[in-house]
Amino acid sequence: MACPSIKLNNGVEIPILGLGTYKSPASQVTDAVEFAIKEAGYRHIDCAWKYENEKEVGEAMRRSGVPRSEIFLTSKLWSTHHHRVEAALDESLANFGTDYLDLYLVHWPVHLNPCGNHPQIPTLPDGSRDIMHDWKLRDTWSQMEAVLKKGKVRAIGVSNFSERLLEQEILPYAEIVPAINQLEVHLYNPQHKLLAYLRSKGIVTQAYSPLGSSGSPLLEDETARAIAAKHGLQPADVLIGYLAAKDIVVLPKSVTPARIADNYTGALAAAKTLTKEDIALLDGVAASGKQKRFMRTWGIDLGFDNWP
Repeated sequence: MACPSIKLNNGVEIPILGLGTYKSPASQVTDAVEFAIKEAGYRHIDCAWKYENEKEVGEAMRRSGVPRSEIFLTSKLWSTHHHRVEAALDESLANFGTDYLDLYLVHWPVHLNPCGNHPQIPTLPDGSRDIMHDWKLRDTWSQMEAVLKKGKVRAIGVSNFSERLLEQEILPYAEIVPAINQLEVHLYNPQHKLLAYLRSKGIVTQAYSPLGSSGSPLLEDETARAIAAKHGLQPADVLIGYLAAKDIVVLPKSVTPARIADNYTGALAAAKTLTKEDIALLDGVAASGKQKRFMRTWGIDLGFDNWP
């Protein structure tokens, strides 16, 4: 089954479903990604330097036999690397064994101390995150624009950025508007106001944790289950397909072949099947008292509603 695509604000097309690789162990991710590409039909893989599995994903892409040009590959700039965007990108490219990315994202709007006590999550003596509070995110973004202009990436974007941060820190100084904002978006955290704002700016939303993070707690939601039963679908189909039906790029993750395949075919079927009434019901679930985030907190206000 062919996966529909969405056109980004620079004309690049991104498949609406991608395989997430967060917390996918290096020992398992190669087989999982190879299966996703070769057998299940995925052409979009979402990665990050922080996930520590870029080399294995690159190997899976080569083993799949599918040409690199047919795979949409994303990675992300980690928070200790905001001062060295091109060098960090080059490290990811070397890990993957490719000379370009389709999409490069600023992973978090937080610059952690690159000279701190840990290469990924440096902390202060009190255990809080060692954050470079005087760093300007506009300086990160100007470097992102530079690697795009060099042709090392086809599109650039952000992740976990609120409207406030985009309005205050990025858009007034940007030559290039971010193509993507990757966010925690799911049944219990729909972020309707933020998504409407992003649409008004021509920024596509990507949704991570569409099933609600570890343990997939949203699978037991009674509204999702009732709609799934009505259409002969599985709850996961509804949870993922509901977002895709709203032109949100969705990134379900798994290392289990059957689930990888089911998430792909089931979500695409659901996106075509769900009615406007179904989507309206799902849109109202969080506001009925179920609003919840599963993402980490940084000990600082990032400007989101319902934070943390």
